[in-house]
Amino acid sequence: MAAPLLLLLLLLTFITGVHPLTWVNVKVGDMVELHCGSCELNDSVTLWRRENEPTVFLYSNMSAAEQDQLGVIVHQNVLVILSTSENHGGNYSCTQLGNTSNQSWFLLRVYSTQSKEYDKKYTYDTTCYTQKACTLVCPTANRPEVDIPNLTSTGITWHKNGELSEGYFPSIEEKNSGVYICTWSYLYSGQTYNRSFIMILDVLTEKHGASGISSPQDGQVFHVELDTTVVITCKAVPDSCRFNSLFWLSDDQFVEDDQSCRVFNNFTCNDTSKEMAAFLVFNKVQEEDLSKNFTCKFESDQRTAFTTITLTQIARPSYITVAACTVIIVAVMAAAVVIYMKFKVDIALYFRDTLGCRSSSSDGKSYDAFLMCYKSDADGGLDEDDRRWLERTLEEQFGYKLCLYDRDVIPGQAQAEAVLDSVGQSRAVVLVPCSPDPGPGTALLSAIHAALVERRTRLVFIDTAQTEGSRSSSLAEALQLLSEAGDCITWRGRTPSSSSSFWKQLRYHLPAPQRAQKQMYQLLP
Repeated sequence: MAAPLLLLLLLLTFITGVHPLTWVNVKVGDMVELHCGSCELNDSVTLWRRENEPTVFLYSNMSAAEQDQLGVIVHQNVLVILSTSENHGGNYSCTQLGNTSNQSWFLLRVYSTQSKEYDKKYTYDTTCYTQKACTLVCPTANRPEVDIPNLTSTGITWHKNGELSEGYFPSIEEKNSGVYICTWSYLYSGQTYNRSFIMILDVLTEKHGASGISSPQDGQVFHVELDTTVVITCKAVPDSCRFNSLFWLSDDQFVEDDQSCRVFNNFTCNDTSKEMAAFLVFNKVQEEDLSKNFTCKFESDQRTAFTTITLTQIARPSYITVAACTVIIVAVMAAAVVIYMKFKVDIALYFRDTLGCRSSSSDGKSYDAFLMCYKSDADGGLDEDDRRWLERTLEEQFGYKLCLYDRDVIPGQAQAEAVLDSVGQSRAVVLVPCSPDPGPGTALLSAIHAALVERRTRLVFIDTAQTEGSRSSSLAEALQLLSEAGDCITWRGRTPSSSSSFWKQLRYHLPAPQRAQKQMYQLLP
């Protein structure tokens, strides 16, 4: 009866919507978990059936008392048998309500502790080398890995020869070789349940090598792209190519060596170099490969070794995310530019006055600025009181050292020579419209323009509201050239506030006063 039933199950694996048959091996008394469909939890009601039973006897809406009586936990699409017995062995199937095509089949085989078959199926092998750190990794096959109410993991314990042991060795020695048993422990309703595995540890001197799998590591994850060709190599050191074999399994099923298949196994062995390799070849990786475990198995007369790997898809950047980030970055940069253009004067003055961000190098100039009056064709210049107020505010309130023609130019010196000498000693030139004109007038404007261009001296050109609209038509040619070469600021009358637009613009275009900077240094100890 068992053989025809097994053939029927194998036939069903080829029917659309029916998941392949999964073999599950467990030791008597151990806990085991079965997943219906996806390995993730979902809220669909799942019906579980054990074959040869006349009715469905396990289902998701079973009461807690009924679950305790049967020694099971049924949570969403997960079935957990807390302590298996030989009576639990057999064929199981599950169906998610609302999706009758999503059906899974399991063959649960329960072995006694004396069974050699169990030792063969659930014995894992690992190799470490002397004087190096070694970490034992406990397998995870069919143990609870999802959040189930009232089921709590209490960790892993390792035993060797019946005594507690560690799973980590900072510097391992040959005496640490042997058979280890790792046990996953869970607490449920005040009782402890276990899932255990056998681990054979070989500790060897690295130069001697070891028979068994050398790569890949157990549990290793390979990042792949869908629809690409991928080759994964499993290497082993055999005692002899004649008596050893190395092959790949896909969820407990042999991977065929037929190269016409999409997924196939290819084997090579070099008896001279004692190197054996099994190649797991994917002509085109499909999404279904991502949900499978692929196991490289090494068998010899003396030992059996396993290493299991999985595939995961390489995360591709989301173009929507990239586009959104690009738009955000561009918007932030545009906003920053707009804010800077609107508040650049305030920002520059803040860094200069509050944070002290100014040039510390001396340029050898005696004055911060040379103030020179010019006579505008239009009536609207500053009278003497306004001009004196402008000079006092720059010197007394803002700390500028000014060169004034009527105060600092040496008497008797030629006018042109005196003006050009003052320009050379100043870091900037400020042209102020005055009425009446107390300065050297406009005769030297052409010479001043040439000197400013040659020496790259900064020029600030002040005009008034009356001259602003008629600047291009009424100013003399030399004065027009100066207004175009410098930074123009409009005078609209006296303002008591030092934070007015006129003072901000004037201070922004003038360099920071050197005298104020020197005074600040003198205050330092």
